[in-house]
Amino acid sequence: MPLLIWGAMFEVGVKDIDAQHKRLFDMANQLADAVRVGKGHEVIGEVLTDLVRYTQTHFSFEEQLMSQYGYPAAAEHRQKHQDLVQQVGEFKRRFQAGDAPVVDEALRFFTEWLSSHIMNIDKAFARDLKSKGVQ
Repeated sequence: MPLLIWGAMFEVGVKDIDAQHKRLFDMANQLADAVRVGKGHEVIGEVLTDLVRYTQTHFSFEEQLMSQYGYPAAAEHRQKHQDLVQQVGEFKRRFQAGDAPVVDEALRFFTEWLSSHIMNIDKAFARDLKSKGVQ
């Protein structure tokens, strides 16, 4: 059973952003599945690394749109992204140092952050983009 279930409530209405958010949900669920079935340290580490990489790719995409369309709350939104990257980097560092239980903490933090970020921060950003004709 997936940890995060994608549904209409998470859609922001901008096709590319929604597709990327779905991918983040899938990756978080992949990490949760790896943890749940007790896959090896290497597999969990690899999935966590992929999740971190894709999150950064997604943030870069959003931030490029912010610049392109002159999003007025861009600085605040970017800061939220930077805070998450820093926190997830710390989780990854702890995991690589042998703190295996940190994966559960990281997964819980990331899923709660992702849901809240989409529902609040990204939906506001998407409203601004859509008002400028972005679909």
